[in-house]
Amino acid sequence: MTSYFDALETRSGDERAAWLAKALPEQIARAAGLKGYAETLLGVDASGIDTVSSLALLPVLRKSDLGAAQSHSSPFGGFTRHPATGFAHVFQSPGPIYEPGGTDHDWWRMGRFLNACGIGPGDIVQNCFGYHLTPAGMIFENGARAVGAAVLPAGTGQTDLQVRAAKDVGITAYAGTPDYLKVILDRADELGVHLAITKAAVGGGALFPSLRQEYADRGIACLQCYATADLGNIAYESSAMEGMIVDEHVIVEIVTPGTGLPVSPGRVGEVVVTSLNPDYPLIRFATGDLSAVMPGESPCGRTNMRIKGWMGRADQTTKIKGMFVRPEQVAEVVARHAEVSRARVIASREGEMDVMTVQIETEAQDAALYAGTVADLLKLKGRIEIVAKGSLPNDGKVIDDQRVYE
Repeated sequence: MTSYFDALETRSGDERAAWLAKALPEQIARAAGLKGYAETLLGVDASGIDTVSSLALLPVLRKSDLGAAQSHSSPFGGFTRHPATGFAHVFQSPGPIYEPGGTDHDWWRMGRFLNACGIGPGDIVQNCFGYHLTPAGMIFENGARAVGAAVLPAGTGQTDLQVRAAKDVGITAYAGTPDYLKVILDRADELGVHLAITKAAVGGGALFPSLRQEYADRGIACLQCYATADLGNIAYESSAMEGMIVDEHVIVEIVTPGTGLPVSPGRVGEVVVTSLNPDYPLIRFATGDLSAVMPGESPCGRTNMRIKGWMGRADQTTKIKGMFVRPEQVAEVVARHAEVSRARVIASREGEMDVMTVQIETEAQDAALYAGTVADLLKLKGRIEIVAKGSLPNDGKVIDDQRVYE
């Protein structure tokens, strides 16, 4: 029988919408009062931003924006409710980008995922996420506290000691990247040590089906989450293993890469997240990751929206003939012509020359109709190919670089 983290996971659509209609305007109002949002949310009527669709009225916030703001207003760029001294931790991610961290109950919202993994009181988690500078280790430790599990703060490396500790302490659950658990298990086999691990909560890398099956063959149920240093947990698997269920305190939109425009249902696009954490209200934060919404609800009984998980990176900016072509430029080509549903730029090579081909989904027949728009917006001349509506791949790509760099 499924044990839920709380009643929020099984709310009806109407209940969730009614809650959001109150929580979202409150969060927008909080953000509007922060220095980091002084320009982007200036004059916004927070009371009118009370649905997921209304978020599209607001600009997208990118990691580069955080970095730029932090260079002028350290360390959090004016995007947090408290100064650095008001948080339990300050973390540094590559960039560098600085993130705040709290120790309040499930501050990072990782407890919901660990609960879905079956981790709780009576478990000891070997936490092999890093504890130095970056927040992953503390994110999972905070989640373990939220579900009542004990933690061995192992980090990575020193595999023999990891095996010894797992044996001596009686570790029952693993948290870390998908592949490092196999390193520990294989070394335990070499040493003739039997480990009692039966649960694994993984993230930070791809969990390939063959690796998940290898763990299952060892009697270990392995589930994965989708989280970032800025946002904490965004979505997570349950035992149903059908997509990832969006966490109850974030809002996920899927937009055309390089824009803030939502894609049609089921289409692959960039993951944009609004966090309802009052301490760090990231509004329409672009993760740079690709995913798509899955229809329906999870068979496990959790009712929130599902996404397909990580499907690649959205930043497809490509240099062609010495000029950068960006996803937002391609989106503008589509916006200029009402009869065009989608467009895709293909970069290729012929001989020693770059070639740009622009594929356009439209019912029109004359490619020449679009040559001027392409040259104007992309600053390059290229081939125009008319393709049937619905024929471009649903992979989130608006720029496909097919050149071989060898």
